Amino acid sequence: MKDAQKLTLPVQRLLDRGVTLPCPFSVEVDESVNPERIAPGVILHTGCRVSGAKTSIGPGSELGREAPVAIEDCQLGHNVALKGGFFSGATFLDGASMGSAAHVRPGTLLEEEAGGAHAVGFKQTIFLPFVTAGSLINFCDVLMAGGTSRRNHSEIGSSYIHFNFTPHQDKATPSLIGDVPRGVFLDRPPIFLGGQGGLVGPARIAYGTVIPAGTICRQDILEECRLFAPPAAAREVRVFAAGVYRGINRIVKNNLIYIGNLWALRAWYQHVRVRTMSADAFRRACHAGALAQIEDGLEERVKRLKELADRMPLSLKRARLETGEDLPPWIQSQQQALADQWPEMEARLKTGPAAAAGAAHRDAFMKEWEQSDAACGHNPAVSALNPPARRAGAAWLQEIVDSASALWAIT
Repeated sequence: MKDAQKLTLPVQRLLDRGVTLPCPFSVEVDESVNPERIAPGVILHTGCRVSGAKTSIGPGSELGREAPVAIEDCQLGHNVALKGGFFSGATFLDGASMGSAAHVRPGTLLEEEAGGAHAVGFKQTIFLPFVTAGSLINFCDVLMAGGTSRRNHSEIGSSYIHFNFTPHQDKATPSLIGDVPRGVFLDRPPIFLGGQGGLVGPARIAYGTVIPAGTICRQDILEECRLFAPPAAAREVRVFAAGVYRGINRIVKNNLIYIGNLWALRAWYQHVRVRTMSADAFRRACHAGALAQIEDGLEERVKRLKELADRMPLSLKRARLETGEDLPPWIQSQQQALADQWPEMEARLKTGPAAAAGAAHRDAFMKEWEQSDAACGHNPAVSALNPPARRAGAAWLQEIVDSASALWAIT
């Protein structure tokens, strides 16, 4: 009892609540942490540091089994395992896991049973259920889906990189691997990104794609179930001028489609997941956290696209100065169009999709969804939906995506 009195008050409160601290004197808990948001039975191993008023840790979760964990303002569902590393402003749904030496930053959302092995870096990263990253991976600014179960999941091989920073020093580079409208129904073929490889954003990758190990993919793959064979690398040396862009049509289009998928995912949480994530306070905290990560992602993407649009006048001005020749007319027209259209585009992106987007399909889907068995859990309830309900739900979400991509009609 004498030793217990030497513990800090926040640590003592967790012990009193039934949180397991094998070595309580080695655990740091900040005054900002609400002990009611830490479930009895949660295990905090030696060296863990917990902070943030938004932190919520659900039943069965375990932190620091392999190495110390520092966690701040994160939401963990049931049975989440964060085995070692730094976690800030992220949300982990039931059964998500991360190995030691992880570095996870805001805008990250890992849905059920998604996760990574050791030494994985995430920021602005969203994994739909079951998506798995190997070890030694840097995978920021990505949304990834695919697979039907923990045994049939989309996979990122070890030592993989998503290249999200360009020589022009912009980050309008989010990549969409799978999509939201179909990915949320957990019935699409998994995607395989082979180890020791990389993906140059912004890219779109279709379901069932296999990118072999050791391959750098620099293009969209829009046909499903294809084995990617990279084209021969260009060998000529060309003039490069930082800040002088070429065609930006694909960049803008892919950014808008990505934003549209975030809109769709937000709608999915607001209308659909809210029903299956309200059973207890910890899942409710994860629901709120997931919406916060999606909003953070939307702000980030609009910010990065704005930075690109703001660079267009300088790109047009500097082209002749830096390269000795004007840009081709079709490239000039794309860049000028983005500069001219951006103020209106930005306003509409911040407003979000129209309420009527996909409304008829949404209503048809929700009629079926409200009759499903929410008590069995979100993923089983989704998997039990009949084909007409799936088609209606996917059509609803796709119309939301299309309302974003329609903001750019340049060819």
